[in-house]
Amino acid sequence: PETEVIEEAGFQTFGCGSAIASSSALTEIIKGMPLEQALQVSNQDIADYLDGLPPEKMHCSVMGREALQAAVANYRGEEWKDDHEEGALICKCFAVDAVLIEDTIRANNLRTVEEVTHYTKAGGGCSSCHEPIEEILGRVLAEKGESFDPNATPLTALEPAVQEEPNRNAGMTNFQRMRRIETIIESLRPQLQADHGDVELVEVTGSKVYVNMKGACSGCQMASMTLNGIQQRLSDDMDEFIQVLPASQLKNNPATGA
Repeated sequence: PETEVIEEAGFQTFGCGSAIASSSALTEIIKGMPLEQALQVSNQDIADYLDGLPPEKMHCSVMGREALQAAVANYRGEEWKDDHEEGALICKCFAVDAVLIEDTIRANNLRTVEEVTHYTKAGGGCSSCHEPIEEILGRVLAEKGESFDPNATPLTALEPAVQEEPNRNAGMTNFQRMRRIETIIESLRPQLQADHGDVELVEVTGSKVYVNMKGACSGCQMASMTLNGIQQRLSDDMDEFIQVLPASQLKNNPATGA
């Protein structure tokens, strides 16, 4: 505590292989570092440690960095606040706000909406936020004396992305789809229960999945990140965009008739 040097670091993730690799890399990078130095580790440092990540998986390293910030705040007994929590919400599908997008553009020299989506997931759902993302790109690039080109080619991948497989859930009935979502969530419960938490599936309405967070998960500082982790795992395993929301928002969903 006197030196705040990190002796050991671990992680918990519900995500894909890239999320696991990014989290593992981050824990290795920060071992032996003072907390303040560890907080300076960027998502690009994580990608470099792994000899590159496919562009569409760069958001995994961004999430790892935010998890570290939350963990440090928790260790110090502080209330973790996102650097970007005051920003206007831009992407409602993935709950990404303007300041996170701006910071990520600056830190990684992003130039296209596609790159922003790869790094933050913003714009990866319904696409209705592409225009405000373009406005943010234009503003940030203007700070450097550059202009936004909507026809610009995204940066070349650090390594070739794996060719996507056909959607393995095509042709599923609604009942089969719901059962598959339920099975995936059930597979995550032991990890949450190990930390004295739990999750319960409440409702599936289209692309929205409503859950109840229980025990330690219901009020912990990282509850929102746990929801994001479940969302990423479901989206990866279902080969489609899935939005995970707390059940408390279910009554506000017009589709329920409430």
